[in-house]
Amino acid sequence: MPQTKCRERGFTLWFTGLPCSGKSAVADRVAEALRERGLRVERLDGDIVRQDLTRDLGFSREDRNENIRRVTFVAKLLTRNGVAVLTSFISPYRDIRARARQEIGNFIEVYTKCSLDTCVARDVKGMYQKAIRGEIKEFTGISDPYEEPENPEILLETDRETLDESVAKVLRRLEELGYL
Repeated sequence: MPQTKCRERGFTLWFTGLPCSGKSAVADRVAEALRERGLRVERLDGDIVRQDLTRDLGFSREDRNENIRRVTFVAKLLTRNGVAVLTSFISPYRDIRARARQEIGNFIEVYTKCSLDTCVARDVKGMYQKAIRGEIKEFTGISDPYEEPENPEILLETDRETLDESVAKVLRRLEELGYL
């Protein structure tokens, strides 16, 4: 049975990394673990948000920044109302992630570091192959840059550790930071 304790202090776990690096997989499992501990949890995932909140946006740098600006606004509202927010967005540019950190406040950057070869191998939708062939423009990691976080609070090497190890690392760090 889940614990009934509910934290007053919200926070945002901001998962960033290349496409297919494991952001959503880890965030989903962490969300389950946090719910089991009695926390109020919301997931903001790139694919889902682009279906509704940001469907009018493309993938230019300007549109990617607007996408993250909108997500930041939602995460900030949830965070200040005591919710544990788990976002999973490529969010390829350092400057927009820094703005999200500043706006949200209780912000924990989680970098899902993964080799490009592993990301390509994990890609069940074939997006990387289309990008390599030039069929998809502005694809992060191929024709558009990804700026690695310089000092993330949590570094996950998802091509070297299991999903369970990554989840445990996130939970352990949340305890160390006083969020759990």
